[in-house]
Amino acid sequence: MENMKGSVSISTENIFPIIKKWLYSEKDIFLREVISNASDAISKLKKLISVGEADIDEQDWHIEVSLDKEAGTITVYDNGIGMTADEVVKYINQIAFSGAKDFLEKYQGKTDDAQIIGHFGLGFYSVFMVSDKVEIDTRSYIEGSEAVHWESNTGMDFAMSESEIENRGTYITLHISEDSKEYLDAYKLRETLRKYFSFLPIDLYFTDVEEEQKKAADRDKDKDKDKDKEPEAPKPINNTAPLWTKPVKDCTDEEYKEFYRELFHDYNEPLFWIHLNIDYPFNLKGILYFPKLKSQYDTLEGVIKVYYNQVFVADNVKEILPEFLMLLKGAIDCPDLPLNVSRSFLQNDGYVNKIATHITKKVADKLTGMFNTERETYCKYWDDINPFVKFGCLKDENFYDKVKEAIIFKTTEGEYVTLDEIGDKNAIHYIDDAVQQAQYVNMYKDSGIKIAVLDGPLDMHFINFIEYKNPGKVKFIRVDADVTDTMKDAASSVTKEELEALASGLADDFKKISGNDKLTVKAEAMKSHMPAVMLLSEEGRRMQEMAKMYGSLGFPTDNDVTLVLNASNKTVGRLKGLKDSGDSEYAELVCGQIYDLAKLAHQPMEAGEMTRFIERSAEILDRITGEK
Repeated sequence: MENMKGSVSISTENIFPIIKKWLYSEKDIFLREVISNASDAISKLKKLISVGEADIDEQDWHIEVSLDKEAGTITVYDNGIGMTADEVVKYINQIAFSGAKDFLEKYQGKTDDAQIIGHFGLGFYSVFMVSDKVEIDTRSYIEGSEAVHWESNTGMDFAMSESEIENRGTYITLHISEDSKEYLDAYKLRETLRKYFSFLPIDLYFTDVEEEQKKAADRDKDKDKDKDKEPEAPKPINNTAPLWTKPVKDCTDEEYKEFYRELFHDYNEPLFWIHLNIDYPFNLKGILYFPKLKSQYDTLEGVIKVYYNQVFVADNVKEILPEFLMLLKGAIDCPDLPLNVSRSFLQNDGYVNKIATHITKKVADKLTGMFNTERETYCKYWDDINPFVKFGCLKDENFYDKVKEAIIFKTTEGEYVTLDEIGDKNAIHYIDDAVQQAQYVNMYKDSGIKIAVLDGPLDMHFINFIEYKNPGKVKFIRVDADVTDTMKDAASSVTKEELEALASGLADDFKKISGNDKLTVKAEAMKSHMPAVMLLSEEGRRMQEMAKMYGSLGFPTDNDVTLVLNASNKTVGRLKGLKDSGDSEYAELVCGQIYDLAKLAHQPMEAGEMTRFIERSAEILDRITGEK
């Protein structure tokens, strides 16, 4: 061939400095581009063979990456289609053309084009982010073609000449620049290859020249001892057939679990999974796992790996995955993703929205199907999956509409019930702190009323949402918001007038003790050993929590606080007599203790309040034991 020199042809839409400095968000992408191009080259030749336009008998399709740290080079070889001199001029020197696009246009309709990964041409120039010189040696599959050598120091100027390689395919040699020497570290390079190409559909081999030289030297030393021992054959670093490529019917539970471990190096088994296999209206495959949570904070750590023809693109691509789905773990592979030239970012269009909608529907169908056919198993998983389901409902009302019949609530008795099964939907009693609200729950014992446990970080938002979606039909009330008939002592003989007199007679004392002159004081005969309980209206408490959530000091809630004295309690019954006896100091001491016991059972005390409570408790013990 004729030697050639010149400048690269650049159109105004893709100027090289922009490619090098801003188009690629991570330098690692150069590996993804050059190896994706190698994979394309093999896919192209396989297609030509399949349509009868190439007569080649090849079984060992592969890509090799060689690191020569001493020489400062990384070489990528593929035994694919190769290029002629004219094709090098077209696809390498004229950046505006895309080799993959041109190939698909020529052979459209003759064969499936799903395996053409990318854009040989523009993507190739990402190698100059890490290289101060790049060489290409290539020989086309076409019989009689001359091998071509191409090199460039800048990406802007090039030189072409005849190459000495004899085999078909392409070698790309990167002379790594001083500011990218980290890629000459064998461990980093191997791990970067695994990151992007763990599931590349073509065997990928990695060779560390320095390591191979050491092995060869060791074999020479021990050649007499190991003369009958065959050198170990190289093994690819990738799995060319990830589980998502298999039909669902051919996958076992153990294979799903093993693939989960392979993806995430997580040896905690997932709860269950959804195998996606969609051919229409787009091509998408993948597996989504519901992980078992070790704590509520694990809900923030989901990872869904996105692949493009089995080449890794990114984690948690928000354009195709609704935010709540990112609480899951898994992998999806969608060759129809409309990637831009860097492969990193999705063009935001209606097509991508359809993908997101379809994935959401598949997840909702899995949940409702399990609820309807395997309810016992579904309930067993609810503690782990409910943050995901609730977050999904809050973020996507269409998701809520699909799963609303499968929303269940755990009760204090360990049951799992739906809204229809919980009883009176206009008064769904719940707790959000089992320890703090234990005294209130005790008063519901033997009543038959189901109390929901809603103690998760999303539950306050969720109950507001459920009430909003069921206006006038559903109302959640925390157990300490009111004294219900269930909590009252039906066997008590105390009259209504006596209760009113007890409350009014002691109201001023408790207002003084509490420092809240708006405190409401009532009296009821209750099924509890506690002398009093403190109530906060549901509306007032929600306003207070909303204020805290937004960093406010809180809305005034003094009017919403009620102290209910237990007329069935002996201490309360004796309190008025103690007050009338003239020992006002002791009466005030007992009132303070009753108030603080009620508050302690209602909410955590502040440091100063707790100190006073402990000191007062000690003083009362002194009086009881006769220590004056």
